[in-house]
Amino acid sequence: MERKSLMATSSGVWSSEAPSNIALIKYMGKREGNIPCNISLSHTLNKFTTRVSLEICSGKDDFSNEIGLPQKSVDRFLEHLKRIKYRYNYGGFFLVKSFSNFPHSAGIASSSSSFAALTMCSLAAICEIKGVNLPSPEEMSRLSREASGASCRSFFSPWSVWNGDGARKIDVKIGELNHDLALVDSRPKQISSGEAHRLVTSSPLFEGRSTRAEKRFGDLINSLNNNKWSDVRQICWEEFRDMHALFETSSPSFGYIQPKTTMILDMVEGFWRVRGDGPVVTIDAGPNVHFLWRKDQNELRTELKNAILSMDNLIQFM
Repeated sequence: MERKSLMATSSGVWSSEAPSNIALIKYMGKREGNIPCNISLSHTLNKFTTRVSLEICSGKDDFSNEIGLPQKSVDRFLEHLKRIKYRYNYGGFFLVKSFSNFPHSAGIASSSSSFAALTMCSLAAICEIKGVNLPSPEEMSRLSREASGASCRSFFSPWSVWNGDGARKIDVKIGELNHDLALVDSRPKQISSGEAHRLVTSSPLFEGRSTRAEKRFGDLINSLNNNKWSDVRQICWEEFRDMHALFETSSPSFGYIQPKTTMILDMVEGFWRVRGDGPVVTIDAGPNVHFLWRKDQNELRTELKNAILSMDNLIQFM
């Protein structure tokens, strides 16, 4: 199993930790059951994690006083726990606690890590209580997808592909990359990712989106496996621009890009022109910029980070 659950069974407490992930080929638009309209490829962000713990409790329902999310999100969290208990015919109740080491609802896929961790933890607890084997990571991935689509990719590291009802690990020759996040704005976004998936279907650019994503997926895998870093950068750049163009042309239109986001992207383009090398960048449904670096790029990584901070020292790197 890719992500291991940590269990303390003697006290009736279980805990699990799961990472976030960043998609380089995005999925935009989904069908019933959180089935994506197109294939996606993601890189696991092992430094951004959520830890969920469950403790057996008496009462008539599951409850939480330590999730730190808006009530709507807490309700969605507890509803997923009920779904899992129903599937595995378990009638007991839990006290649920959750903590993420990064901001939620800011375009950093906090739901991916939180729902993956909840899925792992609840299955670890219920399977041990009932004396049955844990399901496979692929089965856990499919179950987690029902609550949060992108969470299905957080069960595999460092690369995951999702196309259909669940994700799977995919071997990529380049291996694990270094990651930085330029935190432009940590506030919860006004348009949720779920709402964005609904709205983009009204964009005139949505027709053909699946075909474009499939083509970029194949090109990106080929470039990653053949160390064509400049091509990787270009494909990922075109892909996130494609997704944000859907936002800007939907009805009603909306967007996440802020002036500081644009400043950073302009600096990255200039860096590549001068150095002939640099990071792969991408942006999810939010204003914050993700940087992916090869292991041999530490000097360039420090140089660009310092250049960005010299322009605006209020930007936080994570």
